[in-house]
Amino acid sequence: MSQQHVRQESLPQPTSATVTVFASPTSWIESDAVAQCHQVATLDGMIHVAGMPDLHPGKGAPIGAAMTSTELYPFLVGSDIGCGIAVFPINLRRVVPEKLAARFPDLDRALDPDRDADDPAWSVLTGEVPAGHVDGLGTVGRGNHFVELARIGTVFEPGHASRLGLDAGDLVLVVHSGSRGLGERILRAHTEVHGAGPTPDPAAYLAAHDDAVRWGSLNRRLLAARVAYALGAEPTEPVVDQCHNLVQRRDGVYLHRKGAAPGDGRDVLVAGTRGTPSHLVAAHAGPEANHSVAHGAGRKMSRADALRRGRVKHTVEELRRTPVGSLVVCGDRQLLFEEAPTAYKRIERVIGDLVDHGLASPVATTVPVVTYKTPDVGSTPRPDRRDDRRRRGRR
Repeated sequence: MSQQHVRQESLPQPTSATVTVFASPTSWIESDAVAQCHQVATLDGMIHVAGMPDLHPGKGAPIGAAMTSTELYPFLVGSDIGCGIAVFPINLRRVVPEKLAARFPDLDRALDPDRDADDPAWSVLTGEVPAGHVDGLGTVGRGNHFVELARIGTVFEPGHASRLGLDAGDLVLVVHSGSRGLGERILRAHTEVHGAGPTPDPAAYLAAHDDAVRWGSLNRRLLAARVAYALGAEPTEPVVDQCHNLVQRRDGVYLHRKGAAPGDGRDVLVAGTRGTPSHLVAAHAGPEANHSVAHGAGRKMSRADALRRGRVKHTVEELRRTPVGSLVVCGDRQLLFEEAPTAYKRIERVIGDLVDHGLASPVATTVPVVTYKTPDVGSTPRPDRRDDRRRRGRR
């Protein structure tokens, strides 16, 4: 896999739109991702493509990019419309990671409005479920989605953090999830007729799209409420909730964000990995960055590479205890390797690029305590008896 360092200046390649990648010479930016930016720039109506420092290749379009166009292209947003990250304060009396990890609910099991009518998590629902889409409510999903109990670490801007009600040592729930099938249904309805082309009816697409964005935000609240109640706490309102897969009409054009968070005066949680801090930033990106900032560390390895290399370097139990001492709840062993911290770029470099290019200012870090990926009874770092049995059987 080749590597290409890209500065803020546009690459000298012939495109119909400008391309700017906000990354330093020490940042890992794959040439395939830059090539995808230039491919997108050739689309009809495209005006400007801004690549964030977490830029990496996606399926047909780059991830970590914000793209403006006179045409609306649903495939640039992708199938997980409404995916985003929210931060919820949580008050717990005692923090024993092993005990808390064992108390996380099964977030693969959806909340059913009939079967689970008495579940207290429904208290966060006001009004109707967007689009009437009840499938997958209260589930976190696979891939890089997670629910994390974290502690506020370093506070860079005490005044700003205080306005959010946060201080060093406080606990928060960080929820990263999307529209759980609704966005995929919306994208498929378009691509089955128009492929990767623009939508001929932007208003109709946006109406369905906006439902998915609202659904994703509701689901993050449901997930936080389910975990809060399971840990013996009351649910709270999010202090941050920003979607990074969406399109909006701005200044007379369509601004598509694929793995890029709104950066126009918003507070954004830029996710690290399960073994590194995340960073809460005050975003102030201008038009040259399409008013956007990075949404996370960004993948450095493909899932196949992470799985292959991880199995050589790590055991399952090693991956369940992270370098910062936190625990990972994940019953999917393949996912443990695919989502290992080493599969991602250095979050410090991503944040440094945002700062160096004047796109954001750090407010505070969040340090993982327990990161939930999938249900797993044996998620705490104890010897795995199944592995022992397999080893004995091979001897």
